[in-house]
Amino acid sequence: MKIRTTACVVAVCLSFLGTPVVAHHSFGAEYDVEKPITVKGVITKIDWSNPHSHLYLDAKEANGAIKSWKIEGYPPNVLARTGFRKDVTLKVGDTITIYAWLARSGAALAHGRELTLSDGKKLYFGPPAGTGEGGALVP
Repeated sequence: MKIRTTACVVAVCLSFLGTPVVAHHSFGAEYDVEKPITVKGVITKIDWSNPHSHLYLDAKEANGAIKSWKIEGYPPNVLARTGFRKDVTLKVGDTITIYAWLARSGAALAHGRELTLSDGKKLYFGPPAGTGEGGALVP
């Protein structure tokens, strides 16, 4: 009986080896609440994946150079529940403005919050700094 129990425990443990581990980070570990930014740019790619969706933007800097940004937001299921429709609400080529917080690394990476579409409609793309909470529409 002891061999059978041991075999079952080993089998369960081995089953976890094939399970992918997805790390999740806190807001404060990667982003700086003291460094809010607003980026206006053209969407070059939309990544609807877990645990966070990402928008990729090309934004023109003051000197005329193009800077490519990666903006992190809610996971796809939250975006869908809050009114986003994949390939409808946002499309590659759309110009948007997004309020976000800059990554601590200083890279062109930010945690997005309020997204403004070219028609002026405002939506939340991500939660407020550090809380993981927030609604879909800007009041």
